Amino acid sequence: MLTLWTSHAKFHNFDRSVSPILRLSTDQNRPKPLRERELYLGDPTLMPEGFTGAVVVGESPVSGEAPTLNLPEEFSYLGDGDIIRIEPEHGRIRVIFRENSNQNSFLLTERCNHYCLMCSQPPRNVDDGWIVDETLEVIRMLPQSTREIGFTGGEPTLLGDRFIELVAAMKCYLPETTLHVLTNGRTFASSEFCKQITKIGHHDLMFGIPVYADVSTIHDYIVQADGAFDETIRGIVNLKRFGQKVELRVVLHKQSLPRLQGLAEFIVRNLMFVDHIALMGLEVTGFTKANMPDLWIDPYNYMPELADAALYLEAAGMNISIYNLQHCLLDKRVWHFSRHSISDWKNEYLDVCKDCNLLTDCGGLFSTGMSKISDHIRPF
Repeated sequence: MLTLWTSHAKFHNFDRSVSPILRLSTDQNRPKPLRERELYLGDPTLMPEGFTGAVVVGESPVSGEAPTLNLPEEFSYLGDGDIIRIEPEHGRIRVIFRENSNQNSFLLTERCNHYCLMCSQPPRNVDDGWIVDETLEVIRMLPQSTREIGFTGGEPTLLGDRFIELVAAMKCYLPETTLHVLTNGRTFASSEFCKQITKIGHHDLMFGIPVYADVSTIHDYIVQADGAFDETIRGIVNLKRFGQKVELRVVLHKQSLPRLQGLAEFIVRNLMFVDHIALMGLEVTGFTKANMPDLWIDPYNYMPELADAALYLEAAGMNISIYNLQHCLLDKRVWHFSRHSISDWKNEYLDVCKDCNLLTDCGGLFSTGMSKISDHIRPF
């Protein structure tokens, strides 16, 4: 598991008025106009003029007059092009973007109109509009070579016009970058909102939308919002009507599994036009921990239902992936659906997995949920 933030950073001679969003550079020949929004990653005594300061990782002694940020050894993965947010007054830094990762995502808001039983990012009703300003600033700093960016929440579309602004900024500054948005889809029940998205003309935009059952009351119970199912389905239909790409996301747990086959049949009858279906193992964090008795089921015990549903969808011509489940638990008939999906910064394996011949094919485990794992994990 990678450490992405700390409150134990040591700042030496930093001007507290500098921008909190800074890019890291190892290039001593970096053009001078770019250096003022950057930190030199390396020996402060070799730092060229114009950089905001230097970053040193490890227990190196800090001396001299150069503004220097000293980080613990666990940040040794940082490299050229990474972007961090600094708070010198609190000794805090947060890694916002890693250039060598294909799994960079931005949380746009903590507000949400769902209160899902298994939410991994419990919502808060706060004024967090500053996050949009920060994200826009970061987007302008990202390299053109960035392959994919994710937008998450909360519910990003609650930002309204500001969400539209963010999607437009992605198209403007990163015209070749894929954008994947996690949303409950309800805002797209508005045709006008769909039109605004479509007018942007983003070349590779997909909306990942959860649908947990073919019965509205069960879906609404899982997301803890009356009427959510109807608005979500209308949102999905609207998005496809306007030519947008849609991924259906189904988290597998004790409440959704009884309707899994029914949901598969509902999708084939009514939503054949979606672009991708993600069947996802449960992450044991956030609200899941509080609702464990109502959610947890050992994945080993639902493999027959998962295999039947996935193969049924495949037979209908749907594009299927299985996320967040370990290879040794999966029915061999659905191995070809398994994907490496857990973010690299929180992907772990057990000691017993180290000698497994199929480790490179395995989806791994969430480091955030190691307190509750299957009893049937075994190496091949």
